[in-house]
Amino acid sequence: MTQDSDQIVATRQGRLRGRAEGEAVAFRGIPYAASPVGALRFAPPRPGPQWSGTRDALHAGPAVPQGPSRLEAVMGRRTPDWNEDGCLTLNVHAPRSAHEDGTPRPVLLWFHGGGFSSGSAGWDWYDGSRLAARGDLIVVTANYRLGPFGYLHLPEIGADNLGCQDQAAALHWVRDNIAAFGGDPDALTVGGQSAGAFSALALATDPRTGGLVRRVLLQSGPWGLPPQDPALAAEHAQAYLRLLDVADRPDPGKALRALPAQQLLTAYGTLAVQLAQSGSVAPAMYPVLGGAGTPHAWRDALAAGALNGKDLLIGTTRDEMTSFMGLDPNIRSLTRAGALALLAHQATGEGEAERLYERYAEQLPDATPGQRVIAAQTDAQFRDPALAIADHHTTAQNPTYVYRFDYAAPGDDNPLGACHCVELPFLFGTFDAYPDSPMLGRPDAAAHALGDAFAGAVATFVTTGSPQGIPTYAPATPTRIRHFAPTPAA
Repeated sequence: MTQDSDQIVATRQGRLRGRAEGEAVAFRGIPYAASPVGALRFAPPRPGPQWSGTRDALHAGPAVPQGPSRLEAVMGRRTPDWNEDGCLTLNVHAPRSAHEDGTPRPVLLWFHGGGFSSGSAGWDWYDGSRLAARGDLIVVTANYRLGPFGYLHLPEIGADNLGCQDQAAALHWVRDNIAAFGGDPDALTVGGQSAGAFSALALATDPRTGGLVRRVLLQSGPWGLPPQDPALAAEHAQAYLRLLDVADRPDPGKALRALPAQQLLTAYGTLAVQLAQSGSVAPAMYPVLGGAGTPHAWRDALAAGALNGKDLLIGTTRDEMTSFMGLDPNIRSLTRAGALALLAHQATGEGEAERLYERYAEQLPDATPGQRVIAAQTDAQFRDPALAIADHHTTAQNPTYVYRFDYAAPGDDNPLGACHCVELPFLFGTFDAYPDSPMLGRPDAAAHALGDAFAGAVATFVTTGSPQGIPTYAPATPTRIRHFAPTPAA
């Protein structure tokens, strides 16, 4: 049924029908690549289908195959909605007037996080309609293959950073088609949160895609995690094949493509448990150094000037690592000795762990040993390398902006604080999509006002290159970092 609020656009694949939602129009479930099924499982993305007539783009496509998120206890649970068939889709959110008034809007292509193992662009957590309307910009969110489907390292069967290749395919789709929605392909910001930020920086610095990117939005990237070493990735791949009992097959690709998707996920879950280390953010499989889409680690890419000429907005939350460690009873009950044992993995060398612990004890005199470990890990995995990225970029005379997000759900007994992922409902204005989320709690008027400020800053960065309310960054200058926190009621 056609409604008065429907809009139709003509893409290179065919005509699409979207629907107005408030002050924006959403086009959902657009296949930017062919379904990765059958012979295309563990193969690079192929061009998406074409069609005659008008295709409805009223509903998001399915998530890519995945297991439960390891942050369910923090963000809230999702009902499984994955299907390998039809999963490589994206969603376009545009202001109502965007394709009518002839003025091209800047574009944000945004990738979700989830540790390269979970998440979906179609979830209401990441609905871009409010951000598009309030900022007068085009917001695109895209799925990409995850876990073994996206990051199994078996180049001999075609499995080479397939999730990265999917993201590049989505970026090229946006370049080729976004003008039909009222977007400007020459004013493109690539961004994301966590694994999505890691991916956005890779796209912006890869010679094959970097030229398409004008601005970069990096939210809570796990910068302390280098791309996976190829030899280690190969070891993990062989361990995975053994779990599936296909390691000795003459054609492991054929064997893998014949197995049910759920069996592949179950084996991946087993492998993840076997490889897990306390406090580590590393998944069992993620982008491999030197593979497709990840030719260099970020430090080497920046040193080579690969990000030069692009505007950068980068930030973290105040207490990133509480999402991974704050609810762990073993961490909460740590003694000083236990804390030193954990910090020894971070601070190698004789006496380094004790010196690191004492530094955080001085900074946080009322904190428990576990809380001091979490603070040290937050700095090591997220904040310190984020500032290193910002320092390098601004020293090279590039526009650079830095924020820290400080919202914590109310409650003296809240162990999460301003944890990893907490800024997401504020960016997209999707508070109602997190009804049972411990990280969010029950947002009040001050929280909604904070969302307006944060989303406004991101929107003006995408549209002008200068985020509202965030000063130009200067190294080692705390006052040049914008802290987003609720304003207390008068």
